[in-house]
Amino acid sequence: MQFQRVLIIGSGLLGASLGLRLRMLGVEVFLEDNSPMACSLARDLGAGVIASKDEDIRPDLVIVAVPPDVTPRVVCETLERFDDAIVTDVASVKKRIAEGVNGHSQAHRYIGSHPMAGRERSGAIAADADLFEGRPWVVCAGPTVSPDTVLAIQQLALEVGAMPVMLEPAEHDRAVALVSHVPQLVSSLVAGTLRGASAKDLGLAGQGLRDVTRIASSDSALWTSIIAGNSRFIAPILEDIGKGALDLAAALRQGEENPGAPGVTVNVAQVIKRGNDGVDRIPGKHGGAPERYTHVFVLIPDKPGELGRLFSDIRDIGANVEDFSLEHSVSQQVGRGEISVIPSAAKFLASGLEERGWQVFIEGGEQ
Repeated sequence: MQFQRVLIIGSGLLGASLGLRLRMLGVEVFLEDNSPMACSLARDLGAGVIASKDEDIRPDLVIVAVPPDVTPRVVCETLERFDDAIVTDVASVKKRIAEGVNGHSQAHRYIGSHPMAGRERSGAIAADADLFEGRPWVVCAGPTVSPDTVLAIQQLALEVGAMPVMLEPAEHDRAVALVSHVPQLVSSLVAGTLRGASAKDLGLAGQGLRDVTRIASSDSALWTSIIAGNSRFIAPILEDIGKGALDLAAALRQGEENPGAPGVTVNVAQVIKRGNDGVDRIPGKHGGAPERYTHVFVLIPDKPGELGRLFSDIRDIGANVEDFSLEHSVSQQVGRGEISVIPSAAKFLASGLEERGWQVFIEGGEQ
């Protein structure tokens, strides 16, 4: 690791997760945050030590991990505080930040970056040293940044398990509008329709609703800053989605007035098919082509220790789990675990679980 002394300004999810990973690599990490409580929590979790205002820490690298709306100011202040440190940020918008920093006399020491990693929960309490494992880490170099500085940040990304990707700031912002910012807003819009729903209706909710609304519980203050900073690229995508929704609603209204009208089924089928095509384009594990998994379903008694016993049995069987989700039954004291594995491992896993007393079903009706 090139950097031996790193200052992280901002001890939220990304800042604390970086601190945890860098300390595992033997880096001396210092923390700063406007919130003493947030900084203390990150310290107590092992993300670093709180930087003393009286101490001349002389960091090799400063990572600015604050909301996008204040990132340009904090970056410029940091360039002035430390006259020989490389400065990067991890904000999820890049063009406005670059415009706010590139005029600074020390802009050649600043390089924007953005690890494409996160969770629906915010703050240091959700920090994870493995958060960046296998994730893209976008690097946006300004016109005056030296090749050595670019290489240093690319190396940082690799050291924490990420995959560096070079993009122009506008390219980055256009891409994240599509793959991150708009999905967050759509999830929030769907979840917002549930506010007036009855408890009886919500009691019928299944995994589909939970999947769509999972990220709707994200931090509102942070996302307000992110969305406002990337409105140029977000608005057209929302308009396109809105037009599609209005066209579909109009077709459904027509079908209500004229039952059996052929346009209704065609319109619905087209919407679903376009969605199928889009999902097929999402990269799979490690950025490769999307992989098809077989789902093994297990009935899990709603009792203490049962979920742990299941995971222990899966480990003993030796099956590699690609994904796992748990859905609780509304009327029974049982949950349904969904285990995603490569197709060739499905029967092997199911047989092993059945031998250990689990009730198992394989996707497609096999038992």
